[in-house]
Amino acid sequence: MDYDSAVHSLQCPKCRHGMEEVTHEDITIDRCTHCEGLWFDDNELQELKRTPGSEILDTGNPYEGRKYDNSGTINCPRCDRTMENSSDWKQVHIWYEVCRDHGIFLDAGEFVDYKNETPLDWLRDALKGSRSGASS
Repeated sequence: MDYDSAVHSLQCPKCRHGMEEVTHEDITIDRCTHCEGLWFDDNELQELKRTPGSEILDTGNPYEGRKYDNSGTINCPRCDRTMENSSDWKQVHIWYEVCRDHGIFLDAGEFVDYKNETPLDWLRDALKGSRSGASS
């Protein structure tokens, strides 16, 4: 859905469509209505990782989400500054963007992967590798 500030909480930093607020327990994040990427303010990512059942917020297709891995420079939906490319230090195949002042953006399917560490992660890490130029 095209971004409309009267309807959407934020504009998606990747595909520029509108984002809607979604809640699990008492934690609210923003999910894109088009690419289904997720925006986490402050400590929401860590809080949701520890919260049982929170993976239901990541409704996007991980194969579609991977298409956005190399979408170039993106800006923070809060302050419009260029976000840093990064990858998770434990699961280097999970690439994300971070604004050190406002939050983290994960593509569709990445939160489920981030939350559910498995022995297959070493294979995913070897196949995809860490993000070049990443500052984790």
